[in-house]
Amino acid sequence: MSQQFASDNTAGVCPEAMDAFVRANETGHEVSYGDDSWTAQVCDRIRDLFETDCEVFFVFNGTAANSLVLAALCQSYHSVICHEKAHIVNDECGAPEFFSGGSKLLAGDGPDGKLTPAAIEELVTRRSDIHYPKPKAISLTQATEVGTVYSVEELRAISAMAKRHNLHIHMDGARFANAVASLDVSPADLTWRAGIDVLVFGGTKNGLPVGEAVVFFNKALAEDFAYRAKQAGQLASKMRFISAPWLGVLKDDVWLKYARHANAMAQRLHQRVKDLEGVTVMFEPQANGVFLDLPQDVREGLWARGWKFYAFIGVRGCRFMCSWDLLPETVDRLADDIADLCG
Repeated sequence: MSQQFASDNTAGVCPEAMDAFVRANETGHEVSYGDDSWTAQVCDRIRDLFETDCEVFFVFNGTAANSLVLAALCQSYHSVICHEKAHIVNDECGAPEFFSGGSKLLAGDGPDGKLTPAAIEELVTRRSDIHYPKPKAISLTQATEVGTVYSVEELRAISAMAKRHNLHIHMDGARFANAVASLDVSPADLTWRAGIDVLVFGGTKNGLPVGEAVVFFNKALAEDFAYRAKQAGQLASKMRFISAPWLGVLKDDVWLKYARHANAMAQRLHQRVKDLEGVTVMFEPQANGVFLDLPQDVREGLWARGWKFYAFIGVRGCRFMCSWDLLPETVDRLADDIADLCG
C-alpha cells in the first residue's frame, strides 16, 4: 500500500527500531518475562529521559496500557474524568470499564479536545452521595484526539484541581512524542513536574513495531501492576523484542526527530489547503493530525482517487494523520487532489 493518511499506525518500523530488534535476536538466549538485559537497559534509558526514578512496564498495545493503568488507579465504584472525545470513551470497546471491574467514565467537554479545570470541578462536585461513582482519576490525552496539545501551564492548572479533590492523573500518550516535539519542552516538564502520576508512552505510532511503555512517576501506584499485566495476558515471554526497539529510537533522540517530521508534514498539508474554497480547518494543527471539514463530493472524490482517511468528526469532518516516514511529495499529491476537487 502506498503512503496514506488513515492512521500513523499504517506506517512501518523505523530503521533504528528494526536494527535494535535484530541485534536483540543476535545476542543469543536471554532471561524471559522482562528480566533480560535489553529491558533493563531501556527502563534505565527512560528514567534518564524523564530525569527521575520511575517504574516502567511494557505491554502489547495502548488499549491494554490505558485500561490497566486506570484499573490500578480505581476501584470498581470509582469514576474517571476524561474528555468526551477521549480514546478511552470512544475507541476502547469498554476495556477501561472491563479491567477496572466497572469504574465509570465521566466525560466532560472542553474546547479543542481538552479538559479544563472548570469542567473537571463540575464533574467532581456534581454529586457527593453514595449513589454516584466517586471520582478518583483524571485521564488526559496528549496530544489530543483532535491534534491539539496541552501546554505545561494547562497541565499544571489541571494538576492543582486534581490535588484539591485528591485525584490521580493518567496521561494517554499515544502521541506523546508529537506533543513534546510541538511544545519543545522536556518530557519531565510535560509529565511528572506538571503533576502527572502515570504516562502511557506511545511508540507504535512513532516508528516502533509493537508495544507501549507504561511509566509510573508515582511509584506507589505501580504496586502489583506487574500482576495486572500478567493476568491480562500482557506479559510477553520474550519481552526483549518489545523493549529492545525502544533502545533504537531513544538513542540520540530519534523518537523526537521522527515526531518533528510528522508534525512538519501536518503543517505542510495545513498550509497547502487552509485557504482553499470549500475547506474549513476544524482544529488548528499542533501535532501530526489535520482535521478538515470537506464537502461530501470532495471527500468521496478523494476516496475514489485512492486516498485513505477517516471521516468521523461531526458530519463532514475528515482526519488526515501524518506518519514518521511520510514523504513531502505524498503530502503535496494529496493537497493537489484536494485543490483540484475543490476547484
